[in-house]
Amino acid sequence: MHPYILVFISIILGAGGQVVMKMGTSQVSTAGLSFLSLLLKYFTNMHILTGLLLYTLSAVVWIFAISKVQLSIAYPMVASGYVLVVLLSYLLLHEPVSSLRVLGLLTIVAGVIIIANS
Repeated sequence: MHPYILVFISIILGAGGQVVMKMGTSQVSTAGLSFLSLLLKYFTNMHILTGLLLYTLSAVVWIFAISKVQLSIAYPMVASGYVLVVLLSYLLLHEPVSSLRVLGLLTIVAGVIIIANS
């Protein structure tokens, strides 16, 4: 498998993990709970557990990716995960996305493309 594909699989898994964990935290009522009770609720929530699993898989794939790609190239590509998280948050969580945020994301995309082609 091409090493850049591993980088992007890692990014997709990490972004997916973030969004699924957010879905889980939105399901947990935190009012009046002690820290330990809140931890118990979080770590028994299936969405949060799934998000953590995706995030862990992302880290494992990342290890394989950086064994084949220069870190100075691969790590800036992680910034494309920001774009993916915003897109998924907009589509799945119905979070608003301002034009200024879109401009920032386009700047990130341009930076990732420049680094990837360097």
